[in-house]
Amino acid sequence: MIRNWLRNFMIGRYGPDQLNILLLILAVIFGLIASITGLLVFSIISYIIIVLAFFRLLSRNFERRRRENDVFLRFWWPVRRKVKMFFEKLKARKNYRFFKCPSCKNTLRVPKNKGKIQITCPKCGERFIKKT
Repeated sequence: MIRNWLRNFMIGRYGPDQLNILLLILAVIFGLIASITGLLVFSIISYIIIVLAFFRLLSRNFERRRRENDVFLRFWWPVRRKVKMFFEKLKARKNYRFFKCPSCKNTLRVPKNKGKIQITCPKCGERFIKKT
């Protein structure tokens, strides 16, 4: 019964997206900081972020909320990709070395302990010699 009421209530509203999820995570973080430090400023910031997240969630202006999320994603995806790449390199550093192609700056992974080898970039075809 409550589920149907909520479903009917959300018809025609924007709903959650990636930016809303980030806002709620930030609100929780600021709330935790406020509870640890006891500073009122962090509590106020947390409440403002929660109100903004629920405003976006319940909004009927689909086009504007979509544009806001697109702007956020244009910023977020490169950051996410770099963080993901960092952790992948961290896991693979035992068996592989990573080099940047001098021509196109593409990151190349080569096996460790092979001595001096000629590396060919699969993206641009540039060849260079490195010690692994």
